Amino acid sequence: MGTPPMPTVLIIPTGIGCQHGGFAGDGLPVARLLAAASGCLITHPNVLNAAALYWPDVHIHYTEGWALDRFCQGQLALRPHHRHCLGLLLDGGLEPELLERHRQVAAAARFSLGLSIGPEVVTPEPLGIHLEQGVSGISWGGLNRVDLLLEAGHQLQHRGATAVAVVTRFPDESPTSSMLQNYRHGRGVDAMAGAEAVISHLLVRELGLPCAHAPAVGPLPLLLDVDPRAAAEELGYTFLPSVLVGLSRAPQLIPAAVARTGDLLAHQVGALVAPHGALGGAAVLAAAERAIPVLAVRNPSQLEVTATALGLEGVINVANYQEAAGLVLSLREGLDPGALQRPPGQANWILN
Repeated sequence: MGTPPMPTVLIIPTGIGCQHGGFAGDGLPVARLLAAASGCLITHPNVLNAAALYWPDVHIHYTEGWALDRFCQGQLALRPHHRHCLGLLLDGGLEPELLERHRQVAAAARFSLGLSIGPEVVTPEPLGIHLEQGVSGISWGGLNRVDLLLEAGHQLQHRGATAVAVVTRFPDESPTSSMLQNYRHGRGVDAMAGAEAVISHLLVRELGLPCAHAPAVGPLPLLLDVDPRAAAEELGYTFLPSVLVGLSRAPQLIPAAVARTGDLLAHQVGALVAPHGALGGAAVLAAAERAIPVLAVRNPSQLEVTATALGLEGVINVANYQEAAGLVLSLREGLDPGALQRPPGQANWILN
């Protein structure tokens, strides 16, 4: 029969400039590798969304970050689901051409990919997205009209949507701005990522439905030496295709207390993989508290919240994601990772 899957969580936080996963879907190869090693990977849109590019995989569960934290804390179960009715929440601040471009994406997703596209709501006024950057270099932001966002989400839910794709008008950066130039050349932080996380967190917490966000911005002038990790964002007018594909098979969010056979629960997780300097999130801390092996991968970013800084015990330090995949496979097969080390006793791997 073969070895059963070992549910594994992959986290690459958004907006902190990770060398892997800090750009336009450049965490997708990592997710595919870990999904193959584990047989069941649970991760979030920042890892999987690559603007117009995507990679469906039945072994990968697409779960928004706020919900993923609650899953790891044991509050939510994830129920595999294969056919959502996708509601489209569109910012009233979209210009007519951008609005029509995103409607065309939804039509293409329906008639070219066969996705079930449901109701559409356009907010009566612009949502008023604003972007900020902290002194650490991390991106963040928010919106002026949270009330309109949540009201539109409820309208979609009442009209039958079981998952929500939201498109908001983001401020256009000058093509010569230093933050944008650094990002396009592979040296900076995604300026949009922090605000995107705020929007999706608000909707998931309010609606209890899978939600994901696609920013709408004007097209940029051609850049001949764009970093390949950022290239997916250079391909078209919209980032919506990957969001619709991801949401189409996103697991339902179920209170853990009413979980049933076949649902994914935190106690089933065999490992959590996260960047070595980004271990302060709720999901990582919950995993450590539950004695789930935490694999801290060398993946530099703007953060240095390490296991040492937090006083976390039982963290497994690995040099790269290939090594993490090997360790996940070892754990899945029931092997002691230390038994593979030579000379014996020299490993940095410590399991509780």
